[in-house]
Amino acid sequence: MSSASTPRKVAVAGIALSDCGKVDDATPYALHAQAARRALANSGLDRGVIDGFASAGLGTLAPVEVAEYLGLKPTWVDSTSVGGSTWEVMAAHAAEAIAAGHARAVLLVYGSTARADIKAKRRTSNLSFGARGPLQFEVPYGHTLISKYAMAARRHMHEYGTTIEQLAEVAVQARANAAHNPDAMFREPITVDDVLAGPMIADPFTKLHCCIRSDGGAAVLLVAEDLVQDCAKSPVWVLGSGEHVSHTTMSEWDDFTVSPAAVSGRLAFERAGVRPDEIDVAEIYDAFTYMTLVTLEDLGFCAKGEGGAFVEKGRLLRDGELPVNTDGGGLSAQHPGMRGLFLLVEAVRQLRGEAGEGQVRKPDGSLPALAVASGTGGWFCSSGTVVLGR
Repeated sequence: MSSASTPRKVAVAGIALSDCGKVDDATPYALHAQAARRALANSGLDRGVIDGFASAGLGTLAPVEVAEYLGLKPTWVDSTSVGGSTWEVMAAHAAEAIAAGHARAVLLVYGSTARADIKAKRRTSNLSFGARGPLQFEVPYGHTLISKYAMAARRHMHEYGTTIEQLAEVAVQARANAAHNPDAMFREPITVDDVLAGPMIADPFTKLHCCIRSDGGAAVLLVAEDLVQDCAKSPVWVLGSGEHVSHTTMSEWDDFTVSPAAVSGRLAFERAGVRPDEIDVAEIYDAFTYMTLVTLEDLGFCAKGEGGAFVEKGRLLRDGELPVNTDGGGLSAQHPGMRGLFLLVEAVRQLRGEAGEGQVRKPDGSLPALAVASGTGGWFCSSGTVVLGR
């Protein structure tokens, strides 16, 4: 047991994805199990060390049910659900529990057949976050999740002169990164003109400004420092984290050009003791191109209003000044409903040097030393940011 004055260090011991993309012959439970087994194998640890469990998902999948399906009986559990940022927030909670001695090894796992459900016309979305409560007064007027992001993007364009071509650059560079990821759903190169010429979804977003819909799962195993010596991989340490919940109704959002990452990012960097300009790789939730741009601003990689210029000239590419979403992100690789856990998996892969053709190298040829994963939930309703280091 660790005392409050001497918290234990926390490391990522295992990471994995389940089969992703088009998976028509698996249930969400099966994808959870596949990702969990692979992450455990990746760690080199025995399942018996797991005493903490965290899970959340679309529909009615409860962590107590998933834990039973996986044969786990944890003494610490988290079912926080704040949209796409859930997994960064859960990772923060798990790290705090491990540091305090309340758990020794916590498994975070997610699985979704979001694409297959649509194909089969199965409705699995959780209506409690999106159409009930105060939001019932917005939904009848067609104010959907996509339109909320589109409205915010238009505000940024109005305030700062951000152009649609600059937003399109985010999609183009994500696709270029996906070309190096054999598991990405879409790898064929696209141009700014391709993005602009696509069918309009919600002005100013055409189809390629929006994330793809896929099936898939992911798992991350966090452990106390005393277990690191038994792991198969070198540790990636959790250096700092932050979380913030901003709003649900658009009328309660103070500024459409500022996301909750402005708070979660500041807290994470302060607690990690590092600056944004020291980060080698950034994995950022990208349900829409605007989400990437404004999160880069709010994490401090550029000043407010300068995101449009920042994303130009290939800066986000694998070999760019700040590699972002090196696996192709939700815009090109995979997006099975809530993608936050995938950000953590890719960040760890990059720090370990296990990203294959998509591996980032520093100018001197060395591996990245610091990475940040920042998830966003709802329509900029929540944010969780985690700083990781070798």
